[in-house]
Amino acid sequence: MSLIHSLVGTLGFASLSVAAIYAVLALVAQIAWRSHGAAESSTSLPPVTILKPLCGAEPGLYEHLRSFCRQDYPEFQIVFGLHDAADPACSVVERLRAEFPSLPIDIVVNPQQHGCNHKTSNLINMLVRARHDVLAMADSDVFVGPDYLRTVTAPLMDRNVGLVTCIYQDIPTGWIWSRLGAMYINEWYVPMVLLGWLFGNQSYASGQTLCLRQETLQAIGGLQAISNHLAEDYRLGELIRGLGQRIELSHYVVKGLHHEKNLDALARHELRWMRTLRALRPRSFRLFFLTFALPLALFGAILAGVGSSLPVAAWILCGITIAARLALHFAHRVGGDRHMLSDVWLLPMHDLLICWVWFQSFLTSQVTWRGVKFDVGVDGILRNERQA
Repeated sequence: MSLIHSLVGTLGFASLSVAAIYAVLALVAQIAWRSHGAAESSTSLPPVTILKPLCGAEPGLYEHLRSFCRQDYPEFQIVFGLHDAADPACSVVERLRAEFPSLPIDIVVNPQQHGCNHKTSNLINMLVRARHDVLAMADSDVFVGPDYLRTVTAPLMDRNVGLVTCIYQDIPTGWIWSRLGAMYINEWYVPMVLLGWLFGNQSYASGQTLCLRQETLQAIGGLQAISNHLAEDYRLGELIRGLGQRIELSHYVVKGLHHEKNLDALARHELRWMRTLRALRPRSFRLFFLTFALPLALFGAILAGVGSSLPVAAWILCGITIAARLALHFAHRVGGDRHMLSDVWLLPMHDLLICWVWFQSFLTSQVTWRGVKFDVGVDGILRNERQA
């Protein structure tokens, strides 16, 4: 029995050690990112076409789109794309057209589908109206400052850079489910991306910003090459790296509004994200539980205390994990408008929820996206549920 207790205790200490190390490294990556330097802008400013695919009048849409119209940039065009003329987002775009009459704003309404990924199909329909060689594609829930275009186009002056992308910060609406969803991005996903960046990983690409040249897009076979992929942004980066060009992670941080109306919507959204990560990292995804610092530390503490009181070393590791996790929670709020302590009580709920969603992602191959169900293959290819 003592041997079993010894093995269980060793496993507990191992879990506690991994939880503490990961929590500290994630915090270090966040600090390193913030201290790395301000985003640079370019003095050479080529004309740019901004592509904004739309679907529905989501909360804050007018303010988000308006921020792109207010760029401190000499020449740019915005193309908005929709599948349906009855989409309420159309009236938002018309309002912007009236407010910015001197800005070239085009609207493309085209229901044609070019694959299972509806957003990419929308972009393909919009691309024919792009007037300029440099493209900046950005999701509809993003809002930016006037220096955004200057900053994200700057790295493209280096011909070895094929794609520029950004990390992002989610700003939740007041609902508790929105706050939990924003924590998923701000306190788990983005720190994991930054940890990869800290160790030299250059595979990250986000649809919140994808800036590239049209010639690069043509060289990979156009947007049609990613029209059936769940993670179309990642696949785009993968193809561009295949050309021998690199992805530049801009230091510009875009912001997006996060809105979840109930627990079911939150669970479906996070499950789609998890299934996306599983498709991208089928092998390492099994080890993602190592990134759930608080649940892993709790598990380790339970094992380390089997048969006796919790050793001092275990208490120290628990304390390190909790302190680093709290610091990570506060880090992205520094300098923001949100109260530092407003969501501390949600930390255990969030970290347990993410464990549950990770486990659920092994039990299904389906995702729901914009109300449509898809089956996701092991290759990350989307298929309509009836075709699966």
